[in-house]
Amino acid sequence: MDLRIFTEPQQGADYDTLLTVARATEELGFDAFFRSDHYLSMGSADGLPGPTDAWITLAGLARETKRIRLGTLMTAGTFRLPGVLAIQVAQVDRMSGGRVELGLGAGWFEEEHKAYGIPFPKEKFGRLEEQLAIVTGLWETEVGKTFTHEGEFYRLTDSPALPKPLQEKIPVLIGGHGATRTPRLAARYADEFNIPFASLEDSEKQFGRVRAAAEAIGRPADDLVYSNALVVCVGRDDAEVARRAAAIGRDVDELRANGLAGSPAEVVDKLGRYAAIGSSRVYLQVLDLDDLDHLELISAQVQSQLGRAGGTSR
Repeated sequence: MDLRIFTEPQQGADYDTLLTVARATEELGFDAFFRSDHYLSMGSADGLPGPTDAWITLAGLARETKRIRLGTLMTAGTFRLPGVLAIQVAQVDRMSGGRVELGLGAGWFEEEHKAYGIPFPKEKFGRLEEQLAIVTGLWETEVGKTFTHEGEFYRLTDSPALPKPLQEKIPVLIGGHGATRTPRLAARYADEFNIPFASLEDSEKQFGRVRAAAEAIGRPADDLVYSNALVVCVGRDDAEVARRAAAIGRDVDELRANGLAGSPAEVVDKLGRYAAIGSSRVYLQVLDLDDLDHLELISAQVQSQLGRAGGTSR
């Protein structure tokens, strides 16, 4: 099973902090560094010193890391025009030597749109479907040919469809809990389907829906990677778990129920249960970005045991 580090910088992190965590991610053997795409903090966090932009951050990290994959869970479709996004992601892919992945979602947090003057359209899902068609279509257009899209929300005429990513195909991630439209979009456009903060039971049901949607259009269900995003809180003993839970304002029992919390052995066991329902990759939501000892513990005592947890890497 792949373990990826997933950060929420809108809660309070500058670029230097993110760089430190990304370098630790690489040095400790994790598969990837991902970040959210938000401009406003949530809950009781003050968000200081203020938001960082997802793709500007990843552009910087692309030049300051060498191995780890880099991406978003999820880029908000409301923040960027799809043609511009295709250019941004392709450029960062080249800057990274071909290590970028694009998670793309519809956008949902209305308050951050109000706070920064970003339009928040009523119909977001239809826009997302067109955005996926445009971004992937621009990348797939042969050099020397043009791309045109006549949609309800976006119109592109004779685009040169440049620049091209370095990778032959940038992996596209689609995620969510929707029972019908989300699986259909994933089946058509996604290389990976991710379900965030879901129980084993809900994850298994949603994976099944995506698999069925893929097979319905003649795509092998195993053509997709299936993954989870889960908050992580690991400690060598109960006191350390409690200290880390308090630092992120969460209850230990709630974290054990809804995330990956407890001793390394407990977390390895739970990861094994996610692997058993088809999850081959987990994004560890790390909320205290100053606690690098947490990452070291996970690397040394969780990641190292995943073979015994029954996980498989894809």
